[in-house]
Amino acid sequence: MNETTIATIERSAQSSKDGTAHFGAIVQALSEAGVEAYFADYRSNATTYYLPGGETHAVALQSPATPIAQGFDAAGVQAAIRGAQRGEVMYPEFLELSRAAGCVGYMVWLAGRHVSYFGRKGEVHVERFPGAD
Repeated sequence: MNETTIATIERSAQSSKDGTAHFGAIVQALSEAGVEAYFADYRSNATTYYLPGGETHAVALQSPATPIAQGFDAAGVQAAIRGAQRGEVMYPEFLELSRAAGCVGYMVWLAGRHVSYFGRKGEVHVERFPGAD
């Protein structure tokens, strides 16, 4: 993985952690850098970014004070997503809300234009990007 791609990933991750960039801006920057997907794992507190050639880069994910709930509440996850889409919820709060809704992590499929959110028992909520077919 080249240094420019790593720098873009690191900048995007930091902007998310700081709550200074919206999901759409992060998606655009990562897509332009060649990232095809990334996985935010709340249990290991890391986000791993994947390139088409099999290269990966992992970044530490801050661990919010909110524990991951035992039950998966898809409606709660969706409410956090809608708040983020409206610009009312930035990433630090999204982490809190989604963990409280029992989300253990999510996979962003940039090439596929959707996100899969996971619960402890294998539950999955799939959310298409706004405007995706």
